[in-house]
Amino acid sequence: MGPGNDTLISEFLLLGFSEEPALQPLIFGLFLSMYLVTVLGNLFIILAVSSDSHLHTPMYFFLSNLSLVDICVTSTTVPKMLMNIQTQSKAITYGGCITQLHFFLLFGGLDDFLLAVMAYDRYVAICHPLHYMVIMNPRLCGLLVLVSWIMGALNSLVQCLIVLPLSFCTNLEIPHFFCELKEVVQLACSDTFLNNIVMYFLSALLGGGPLAGIIYSYSKIVSSIRAIPSAQGKYKAFSTCASHLSVVFLFYGTVLGVYLSSAATQSSHSSAAASVMYTVVTPMLNPFIYSLRNRDIKRALKRFFGMAGTKGTIIRG
Repeated sequence: MGPGNDTLISEFLLLGFSEEPALQPLIFGLFLSMYLVTVLGNLFIILAVSSDSHLHTPMYFFLSNLSLVDICVTSTTVPKMLMNIQTQSKAITYGGCITQLHFFLLFGGLDDFLLAVMAYDRYVAICHPLHYMVIMNPRLCGLLVLVSWIMGALNSLVQCLIVLPLSFCTNLEIPHFFCELKEVVQLACSDTFLNNIVMYFLSALLGGGPLAGIIYSYSKIVSSIRAIPSAQGKYKAFSTCASHLSVVFLFYGTVLGVYLSSAATQSSHSSAAASVMYTVVTPMLNPFIYSLRNRDIKRALKRFFGMAGTKGTIIRG
């Protein structure tokens, strides 16, 4: 144990992006807008899928789960930051920090696993189209989502359990807008060797595993598309996975960008700003990526809002 050890700490301080008072209203408005767009956009996807029987297919079942997780992962971090700006406080309780850390790891891991599951779904749809509904039956779809939840929960549980025994000294400032695992571990004045080993091992295993599955699925998809004789057939096959591929590039591209930027600058504030890309921006853009070029989603949303408008007219009448 280091000097000044304090095992009974009550709170951490989230430093956020800037301490300039003049910038706080701008940051508040920007993140409030992005949060509302994220919640509403993903909620519309869930409502569209649940209200239209034509969208009760494996692909849209996984998409609605991804939208739910995107709402959750953003709700884990942004509301607390907004509340701190509004109350002009940087504090987060020790229990609140561990809780935020747990749910962020849970939903962040779920995002990763669901993208891999969706890649497998596209692989079956394109490479085995005649057996698609047999292979991707409701039982398997539910099992894939359940396994994703279990893996995400185990990851977050293990990571949080090995953080709990850590002792913290007098410096309790986290240069981030939420309780990020690496930043919390770096504040400890007790030995963090085990934490670092487990953190990097699980990151490599649970990040690299799904990514390897996505790469394998798309290598098979590309081979199948190349074997299609007509250009129209190739375009139709590729268009069914274009949205998912865009989300994969956005998710892994931003995560890789954050890692490289933090390694290059060694600045925690720069890393915090870069992490906004995958914690806030990516969940916000996902509904637009899946809906702008998807006629089924557009049609379902129009039908949903049309039904809502009709019901409102009847009630008023």
